[in-house]
Amino acid sequence: MIQITINGQSQQFETPINIIQLIDHLSLHGKRIAIERNGEIVPRSQFSAQMLCHGDQLEVVVAVGGG
Repeated sequence: MIQITINGQSQQFETPINIIQLIDHLSLHGKRIAIERNGEIVPRSQFSAQMLCHGDQLEVVVAVGGG
């Protein structure tokens, strides 16, 4: 089991997941988002390669349009 913090909220997962799987879990697929992992921005091209580890700190920002 791994525990990660997402936007200040602790979440637990039974098995390791990558960022794409996390996006699906959070129902954010198809939205414009930015993800910071342990203080560093993760490029979208690396989402599928980034396996999350126990203790990771994530900030997920969803872009909102408007004027």
